[in-house]
Amino acid sequence: MIDTAVARAAFEVQAGARARVSGALHFTTVSPLLEQGEAAIQAGEALVIDLGAVVESDSAGLALLIEWLSVAKAGNRSLRYENIPAQLHQLARLSDVDELLTTG
Repeated sequence: MIDTAVARAAFEVQAGARARVSGALHFTTVSPLLEQGEAAIQAGEALVIDLGAVVESDSAGLALLIEWLSVAKAGNRSLRYENIPAQLHQLARLSDVDELLTTG
């Protein structure tokens, strides 16, 4: 388990309207990512978000992904997640929102 007091997360825009999220998605790390992701989605710079480097997540991480989907929908953009970690996928399944993360 990652110590959330020192946990870090990052959002990186990449070429081809892609972005990459890395680190631990927790209550203490998602606020800056929310703003960065919203801006990139609205600008059309993040239509595919790779989650393969996410090492841990809790419900705040899941809420972040759902909020980004909402931002994309409001802007008439499609958003797709790739490489969703098993822990995050399981949390989405338990919350009965897994279909939101896997369609796009």
